[in-house]
Amino acid sequence: MGRRGPISRRGAVAAGIAGLVVPLAVSVAGAAPAQAASCTSGTGPYQKQVEKFLGRPADGKQSTADCTAVRAFQTKHGITPNIGYAGPVTWGVMDLMNKQKAAGKTPNAAGKCPTNKGRIACVDLTRQLSWVQDGKKLVYGPVPVRTGRDGYETRTGLKKVYWRHKDHVSSIYHVPMPYSQFFDGGQAFHSVGVSMWNPPGSHGCVNMTKADAVKYWSLLKNGDEVYVYGRKPGT
Repeated sequence: MGRRGPISRRGAVAAGIAGLVVPLAVSVAGAAPAQAASCTSGTGPYQKQVEKFLGRPADGKQSTADCTAVRAFQTKHGITPNIGYAGPVTWGVMDLMNKQKAAGKTPNAAGKCPTNKGRIACVDLTRQLSWVQDGKKLVYGPVPVRTGRDGYETRTGLKKVYWRHKDHVSSIYHVPMPYSQFFDGGQAFHSVGVSMWNPPGSHGCVNMTKADAVKYWSLLKNGDEVYVYGRKPGT
């Protein structure tokens, strides 16, 4: 880390370096994955569901146009290999997007995030969503987030923002973590330059787009509570 916060254990910091290691075929700073040599002609196990999501004729049969559309989606969101195959990872991302859309403007309809804490940032690992609320009033969001991958899960429970560093840079990986707001050991909200649906996830932090991280920076302060619950698909 550029300078040490209240919790400075090297292991804790390393565990919270989120979004700094992405799939091997994905470069840093949100660059698109390397293009595959060719587009597959194979029909994937989720062909019909993927076609429907993309607004293609849902006949369950791979076509050149289908492959091109699927491949473009995979490239945009860092899914590898990006060869247009309608496999479980591609459908998993689309299915998650559908669930996020269904949350609408009532992400806490089930009442799982506390409504008796005043201002609080909620993180739903299951739907990969976060929002800020005051009591029962939605203040901002919900927005898609990218949390810890298998083995580096974002820890659940009630926490508090304890250290904020707008221009934070990891001293271990020398990678910027803009608008960092730490709430549990080395785990923090911060912006990244990759898709929020880029698998497999972070190293524990709650990744956000820059626009959302900037908004969270303006809404939260040291001492504000954070509640993380649920379980990320695949962990």
